Amino acid sequence: MPKQSENLSPVKLPLYSSAHEKIGELEVAGGVFGREGDLSLLHEAVRMQLANRRSGTASTKTKGLISGGGRKPWRQKGTGRARAGSTRSPIWRHGGTIFGPQPRDYSYKMPKKAWRKALCLAISDRAKSGKLFVIESLELSEAKTKAARAALDKLGVKHALIVIGEDDHDQNFLRAARNLASHKVLAVAGLNVYDVLNYEELVMTLKTAKAIEARFTGEAK
Repeated sequence: MPKQSENLSPVKLPLYSSAHEKIGELEVAGGVFGREGDLSLLHEAVRMQLANRRSGTASTKTKGLISGGGRKPWRQKGTGRARAGSTRSPIWRHGGTIFGPQPRDYSYKMPKKAWRKALCLAISDRAKSGKLFVIESLELSEAKTKAARAALDKLGVKHALIVIGEDDHDQNFLRAARNLASHKVLAVAGLNVYDVLNYEELVMTLKTAKAIEARFTGEAK
């Protein structure tokens, strides 16, 4: 028999207006917003993201990368000295380095199913702790940073990740809020475990919540 996924019954999230007034409830899939499981997946996902952001910058030059040394310093025989083919030999001063560190790629991938489950666990954690705010709309009268800050102040969030969709209203909010130091605006396609856990609150519109549910309902099982 196939293994049954845990806690897949629907859950209800409070739905707020832009003035942080509760206007109803939103029923969403429990496999995405109410999931339970091994929290070590969150550690694994964050570790992977940080490794993928890491850049290996340590670099040394071999004798082939150092300028000069193209001419043989002296003839092969008859001088009484050891044979030498280049002044950039590793045994010479100012010569190259043998087996020195070179830029390396630290990135790796975890299984897709594990990554999707980790993301659902992170979203579910914010929902269970009351830090997930589903807003009816984030529409602004004008695409200005001052207006975006005022809208977020009304919601009562101090350090939030705002996940937006692709419609024009959300894009206006993106342009208005991208300069806010205490918050981060992220497109729904770029939603990730590290950013969800790195911010105290998670804010998304009703359309975004539905898009996330549709994206992960079949994948999180």
